[in-house]
Amino acid sequence: MCQTVGDGEIVVNDQLVTNVDTVERLVSEMTPAELVEFRRWFAQFDAAAWDREIEADAAAGRLDELAERALAAHAAGHTTKL
Repeated sequence: MCQTVGDGEIVVNDQLVTNVDTVERLVSEMTPAELVEFRRWFAQFDAAAWDREIEADAAAGRLDELAERALAAHAAGHTTKL
């Protein structure tokens, strides 16, 4: 028996199955070529998600203290040239 219980979740034979379970199953069934393409796509997807998170944190001021500490360390001579 299959029943929807939440956003992206279903119960199959009294066992909760999430979208993650489905993705894991599908990825494990991919051919090597499909896996290469999936990795490429996911790397781009993940990088874009990370960029959005950093941008949101910066806009909200959550990185201000870190930036101030880094600038103070640099001004105090605690940094090295790359």
